[in-house]
Amino acid sequence: MRAIYWFARTADDIADEGDAAAATRQAALADYRDDLARAAAGQPVSARWRGVFEPLAAAIRAHALPPALLAALLDAFEEDTRHAGYADRAALLHYCSRSANPVGRLLLHLHGLDDPELQRRSDAVCSALQLVNFWQDLSLDLPRGRDYVPRSDAAAHATTSAQCLRAPHADATRALVRDLCAWARELMLAGAPIAPAVPGRVGWELRLVVQGGLRILAKIETMNFASFARRPRLHAADHLLIGLRALTMRPCLPARARIA
Repeated sequence: MRAIYWFARTADDIADEGDAAAATRQAALADYRDDLARAAAGQPVSARWRGVFEPLAAAIRAHALPPALLAALLDAFEEDTRHAGYADRAALLHYCSRSANPVGRLLLHLHGLDDPELQRRSDAVCSALQLVNFWQDLSLDLPRGRDYVPRSDAAAHATTSAQCLRAPHADATRALVRDLCAWARELMLAGAPIAPAVPGRVGWELRLVVQGGLRILAKIETMNFASFARRPRLHAADHLLIGLRALTMRPCLPARARIA
């Protein structure tokens, strides 16, 4: 997991950090992808990111990590350098399928969990968590030129993301955020049964991820859905509640998908 984290963290920094032009970032990500291909093929990697790819190559060999899942993360980071917003929910979920879902699938792979039902639930949790992060950070992302609100959702409320940022307390703005949060909550609850079904530390971490995401959505609700105005924050009492709710989660997957 450490090797996967540094692979993803470094690629994310290439795509997002600093003041480099988009073309420069895209060229660097192309070189990064070449190093991934070399690492997956057991070939020497370049000196530029040796500290990332030598441990990753060892992990690929030791655990038969699927290179396609790692490459999918790079697809998402490359899309970040060309960010143009999303027409509808399907387009945004397609982004999540590359930016978030591969991480969950890699985690399942590392623990030998290849049941399709678990993978589907994992995708739901990962996409939901990505959406929660978007709706939590509306006041931060939009000024940076990152608009994750589907244009079709904004249009349904006769508004735009730019208008919502200018009028974060308007009825249309709050109604839009309310709908977006309901979508994220529905997706998270669809995937939530995976958490108590996975054994050991990973299962407990999944419980905390699920409950943490749901708690952030609850915090946005307590703000009357004004996350275009400010970012909701979790406090000590919230973390205690997340822990308590994680303890009480019970598996409810079909028998074939449960892990003993």
